[in-house]
Amino acid sequence: MKKIYYLKTCDTCKKIMKQIENIDRFELQEIKSNPLTESQLDELFKHTKSYEALFNKRAQLYKELGLKDKQLTETDFKNYILEHYTFLARPVIFYNDKIFVGNAAKTVEAMLQTVNQD
Repeated sequence: MKKIYYLKTCDTCKKIMKQIENIDRFELQEIKSNPLTESQLDELFKHTKSYEALFNKRAQLYKELGLKDKQLTETDFKNYILEHYTFLARPVIFYNDKIFVGNAAKTVEAMLQTVNQD
């Protein structure tokens, strides 16, 4: 599978996606207008083994809801991601059997080396 979950208003997502050669090989899903389904999130979980790994702790809503002061369970992380698109770390890039979550420099570098070598 070649798929990217992203937010079109996110400059970081745009910057990362511009670096992907032949992006037309990917199915794109804009998560605000086309939210993640539970089955899609479960598929992401199969590859990461953690809803927390898919969770965006830098989201404004995370701070506004005081979630950083709570002990969240994997079920909590899953429910928050399903409840609001901002809680999904982004972009999430599937490339064949590999998954790259978020925009950390190491993650982006590894993703680009993988997807741009074909």
